[in-house]
Amino acid sequence: MADRVSLRDYQGELAARLQSAASGRAASKLGLQVGADAWLVDLADAGEVIPVPPITPVPLTRHWFRGVTNVRGNLYSVVDFPAFLGGAAVVPGEQARLLLLGGRFRMGSALLVDRSLGLRAAEQLEPRAREPGAMPAWLRAQYSDKDGRQWKELDVAQLVQHPDFLGIGA
Repeated sequence: MADRVSLRDYQGELAARLQSAASGRAASKLGLQVGADAWLVDLADAGEVIPVPPITPVPLTRHWFRGVTNVRGNLYSVVDFPAFLGGAAVVPGEQARLLLLGGRFRMGSALLVDRSLGLRAAEQLEPRAREPGAMPAWLRAQYSDKDGRQWKELDVAQLVQHPDFLGIGA
């Protein structure tokens, strides 16, 4: 019972912080485990983080397009983000999460990730120089935290407009 209460409290706190970010009052970022990498998403770009609901596959699409899901009466297209980046597909389980992209993008898209890593305070992240070589347009910045963990920040606006992301047909 104590686990349920603390999980409920955590989800409530996360929802409150997501709402405050949407109004511009927060300086936190949402941490996500994407394959072996840690990614950050600006809270203003994140709609909700939920356990993975049933996903209906769509035929004749790319391997990383998992299908569509219904979340409270709204359909979302589901992209397996690690597979989209060229890694292994997410195995839905207890820790896998679906990041519903913020409503301001008006796309009804969701990213399937390995797990949520919670919130990270922006002031505790040290900017790093971008790695040499071709970087995807949706990689906004790179950071290190005090523990030496490397983080990549996702530019959701760039991702949802990119032809690779929009071209789901096989």
